[in-house]
Amino acid sequence: MLNDDKKAIFGWAMYDWANSAFATTIMAGFFPIFFKDYWSPDVDATVSTARLGLANSIAGITVALLAPILGAIADKGNSRKRFLILFAYFGALMTMSLFLVSRGEWVTAMLLYVFSIVGFSGANIFYDALLPGVASEKKIDVVSSLGYSLGYLGGGLLFAVNVWMTLSPVTFGLSGPAEAVRLSFLTVGFWWGLFTVPLIALVKEPRYTSRNVSCSEGDKRGGFNVVRAGVLQLVATFKQVRHLKTIFLFLIAYWLYIDGVDTIISMAVAYGKSIGFETKDLITALLITQCVGFPAAIGFGFLGRRISPKRAILIAIGVYLFVSIWGAFMEDKSEFYVLAVIVGLVQGGVQALSRSFYTRIIPVDKSAEFFGFYNMLGKFAVVIGPSLMGTVGVLVRSMGYSSNTASRTSIAAVSLLFVAGGALLMFVNEKKGKEEAAYLSGISGSI
Repeated sequence: MLNDDKKAIFGWAMYDWANSAFATTIMAGFFPIFFKDYWSPDVDATVSTARLGLANSIAGITVALLAPILGAIADKGNSRKRFLILFAYFGALMTMSLFLVSRGEWVTAMLLYVFSIVGFSGANIFYDALLPGVASEKKIDVVSSLGYSLGYLGGGLLFAVNVWMTLSPVTFGLSGPAEAVRLSFLTVGFWWGLFTVPLIALVKEPRYTSRNVSCSEGDKRGGFNVVRAGVLQLVATFKQVRHLKTIFLFLIAYWLYIDGVDTIISMAVAYGKSIGFETKDLITALLITQCVGFPAAIGFGFLGRRISPKRAILIAIGVYLFVSIWGAFMEDKSEFYVLAVIVGLVQGGVQALSRSFYTRIIPVDKSAEFFGFYNMLGKFAVVIGPSLMGTVGVLVRSMGYSSNTASRTSIAAVSLLFVAGGALLMFVNEKKGKEEAAYLSGISGSI
């Protein structure tokens, strides 16, 4: 098994550089704006926001249902990399296909968006599962943060080019901003596929040995036997529920607070547009977040190493709670910029340290399966957040309040997720989690 190999760490971290272009340009940037202005023209802002929330929810449910099963199969067949490659290139292809969707075709755009998120989220399950194979526990916080940091840099770089294309389409020989945005979908897919290559070339599939049997034996099994072994592993895990208390407590806490984080990432632009901010202001705020996020993610990795990942995560949750409340009352674009800076300081950190903390309390030889649960709850959480915003917004609107008031109320509702998630996280005991993980690794050889 690779451990702190610099080439493997670089190759692994570069996948964050690759796929963050999708998270930044598509999910947080252009898709919400283009969906409202190009694919859903002449529709009330509250309705288009609800449609966007529905798309995120459908994608989340799809990934959530598949994640644990695929993870268990990948563990038994030593195929984490192969699953990552499959999902990554599927997502890149679906993203590029958005270029072909004509004006007003919001259903087609929404379906392709859902497929692209399935590719993005599915690949992340196996990307996360590869982390224990490239970094030791001593360096895992910093390596996890390095990935997010490169993601901010790479995603921000392509996003800046795409913004330039939309602001000055003539420079690129384009007819206007709409064509520039559509072309950006192609650039993201190409970027994603190209920079997945370092991981393919430099990161080897980790092989773990449990007490009774080496997981590498999966390579000798036929396809059906690998699937069968994976399903049996998943069933066996559920039978050991009494030994998963710490993991489940963390996952519930993570489910709640990361839902708030993901909701702000995916809905911030749609929210800003709903309360009257101009597109250029929203794009500028996203660029600010990317610039701040690059060094801040690395800094959070060292902070987690110094004061413990759990304490650092709690600090980030507190910051997000403040942001969600302030966001409901902001009036001026300068406030949106300040919030963008604040979010940039903690966004990568809370994601990176959550990943590395979780790695510490799961059985390393079942990493893909357990990251399947991790991503499953993360995606089920995304079902709640955008749907919560959409439902609250529509409900308040139906009571006779303005669209602006409905949107502000919906963002304030997100604060509840940070309160609940942070409160539960305080009860997670890392030492006990490690003991549970050691026990589960010990019995996995009998499966």
